Amino acid sequence: MTSPLLEAVALGCERDWRMLFENLELRLASSDMLQISGPNGSGKTSLLRLLAGLMQPTAGEVRLNGLPLNEQRAQLASQLLWIGHAAGIKDLLTAEENLSWLCALHRPASRDAIWAALAAVGLKGFEDVPCHTLSAGQQRRVALARLHLDSAPLWILDEPFTALDKQGVAEFEEHLARHCERGGMVVLTTHHTLTRMPAGYRNIDLGQWAV
Repeated sequence: MTSPLLEAVALGCERDWRMLFENLELRLASSDMLQISGPNGSGKTSLLRLLAGLMQPTAGEVRLNGLPLNEQRAQLASQLLWIGHAAGIKDLLTAEENLSWLCALHRPASRDAIWAALAAVGLKGFEDVPCHTLSAGQQRRVALARLHLDSAPLWILDEPFTALDKQGVAEFEEHLARHCERGGMVVLTTHHTLTRMPAGYRNIDLGQWAV
């Protein structure tokens, strides 16, 4: 069996004095795609944040390469890329400036690389446009362009298809599948029904771990 990069062991999460889930177990290895599903309020975003190290679990632990996640903060930047439900971009900056700023936090990217990433998500010609003038779908594409610039093997994505049009959805599904086929890993939540799934795709319904 392939050793997991990421695993959750007896994981529990409490929010607002209510236990969302407990004793959750999962393992993610090379080429896997894991979709987190469940009703509203079941803890999907909370689980993603736990896996990304942005929250601490109420019980259990998250492990990266077999070691507790909270002992490996320095390794997270090279292993994991997080994109939350909000686009996470600054309205007054251009598309290029946003990506340059975001990449500088971990892996600086050249202007040529940033322009190529924007072209890959259908934003060629919008490099110098302030993001407040872009549509919601275009702003989402700016955020997703990071996935063409970062070499982290593990992508954790919260509702990444939000505001994308039909073509954008198809292109992004293909990009996610190719990442997994190259040995990468994806954990995501989405209300979108995926039509392009890699061989390592599986789904976890948080309702199974609800308290």
